[in-house]
Amino acid sequence: MVERNQQPESGLHSVTMELSEETVDDLLKRLRRAEGQVRGIQQMLTDGRDCRDIVTQISAVSKALDQAGFLLVAAGLQWCVSSPAEASAAGYHVSDVQKMFLKLA
Repeated sequence: MVERNQQPESGLHSVTMELSEETVDDLLKRLRRAEGQVRGIQQMLTDGRDCRDIVTQISAVSKALDQAGFLLVAAGLQWCVSSPAEASAAGYHVSDVQKMFLKLA
């Protein structure tokens, strides 16, 4: 497992969620692909491509980002269920992960 630290905006404490190397690699791959798609959309705009084609690509990158978010939430939920004491100590309760899911839905 890989520990990922996240500093809340308040900066009062550090929250840690454990993610597997496989999950992190998958997330990074998905995000890099989405980043490439966004660059492609920018180029489409520069090239004056048809609006319908651009909207199709925007929809595709939006779905790719949603899937990355769902993967992250699923990993968090799995961690909360498999390691409830550690998750609770890190500030992650199942209800918190459910809220993250609802942000994406």
